[in-house]
Amino acid sequence: MQIIGVDLHTRQQTVAMLNVETGEVVEKTLQHEGDSIREFYSTLPGPTRVGIEATGSMQWFLELMEELGIDCQVGHPAKIRAAEPRKQKHDRRDAALVLQLLIENRFPAIWMPSREERDARALILYRHQWVRIRTRVQNALQAIALSHGLRRGSSLWSEAGQHAIASLLLTRYAAERRTALQSLYRHLEEQINDLDRKVEELAWQRPQARRLMTHPGVGPITALATETFLGEPKRFADGKAVASYVGLIPSEHSSGGRQRLGRLSKQGNPLLRFLWCEAVGHAVRKDAELQRFYQHKLVQKGLGKAKVAAARKLGIRLWVLLRDQIDYQEFCRRGQLRQKHGGAHAGVPAREHDPAQQ
Repeated sequence: MQIIGVDLHTRQQTVAMLNVETGEVVEKTLQHEGDSIREFYSTLPGPTRVGIEATGSMQWFLELMEELGIDCQVGHPAKIRAAEPRKQKHDRRDAALVLQLLIENRFPAIWMPSREERDARALILYRHQWVRIRTRVQNALQAIALSHGLRRGSSLWSEAGQHAIASLLLTRYAAERRTALQSLYRHLEEQINDLDRKVEELAWQRPQARRLMTHPGVGPITALATETFLGEPKRFADGKAVASYVGLIPSEHSSGGRQRLGRLSKQGNPLLRFLWCEAVGHAVRKDAELQRFYQHKLVQKGLGKAKVAAARKLGIRLWVLLRDQIDYQEFCRRGQLRQKHGGAHAGVPAREHDPAQQ
């Protein structure tokens, strides 16, 4: 058996390889040119286990390992670095450290999405990129309209609003800019509407996403993003771990009995945070319990913190639906039982072994 620690870069990788039978350790640097990487790994004798540190350019390597049938584990970068107390850092030492952690069964492997989940993520990110571009175009058109006394608000995007801004008397280059922006806006609208249909079709094909859409205020985009970006729900110990993973908890630096809380940690997926904060605006109007919670936080903390707190609560609810494989109606039923038995906040069901669920 071969155990390999890899320090992966965009143009090359440094390998520390142990032959378990002979105990021989080989170190080498492989260039990412042609088929040299495929040839190296495909010719290895016997079963092989590979470990790499998570990086943004690792996707092609993971797909190659999957194609060759090689067990490839991805490690948490911060935890790998914490395992090495020495300050000296270079490629050979990094590869040797990964190899050492693999040999000692201390490698901090992280969960990785499947190929299907990665493809669904790509669709959501693709749509979100177009939406961000459309927002910039809309802001530019609104600025043109307001600077020439045309105040239509959101009705500027209607057919009448677009005709009104097209009728403005502008100078030569300002008129060219307006025409180009309007043409780009129409093109983006067509692209986003097409992607919306694809997201909706995919969400209805996935049972977990359909389950999330039973919650008021949660549409196909939020449901599909929550399922694919959270992944396996049982890997989280509780709702606090979910909120921490998404970055919806405050940073903290407490010591000596004194608590110091800062801004949101934002250590997590920014798109999922954005979608939860966007969806909670609809959810608080349709869910009485969530609305009471939001109104209480609004008086207590103000608009910004109230919205984040409600988004955090919504996200934890969605995680519970995924973890227990229940819909919104069953979620509410468990919450009512919890209230009758003097449990915690209404709407947060107990785990399966809790007597309150019997």
